[in-house]
Amino acid sequence: MDAINLKQKLQGFSDHWSPKIVSKFNGHDVMVVKAKGEFTWHAHDDTDDFFLVLEGNMTIETENGNVHLGPGDLHVVPKGVEHRPVAEEEVHILLIEPEGTPNTGDAATAAQKQEI
Repeated sequence: MDAINLKQKLQGFSDHWSPKIVSKFNGHDVMVVKAKGEFTWHAHDDTDDFFLVLEGNMTIETENGNVHLGPGDLHVVPKGVEHRPVAEEEVHILLIEPEGTPNTGDAATAAQKQEI
């Protein structure tokens, strides 16, 4: 059994807003993503949305106010809350969500997740 080096995984791709699955945990996808710019406003009706910033800074805009995150900060957006992540510069994020959860809250518009 090998350790998973998140920095190494992040070096393996350059696309933004495209979560990469690095592990599975009790029916959940553990993912890394690079983000830059504004994501779409969306909500997840059936699950909370977990964000842990590994490198860089971002803001999670929500219908209830904005949350600013830097390296080592995490935030959980409660299910059903409209939100959108925004990053002026590239940010690296760890995400954990139930397997198969679309990143836009809608399978028709979601990015395809790839295991790396």
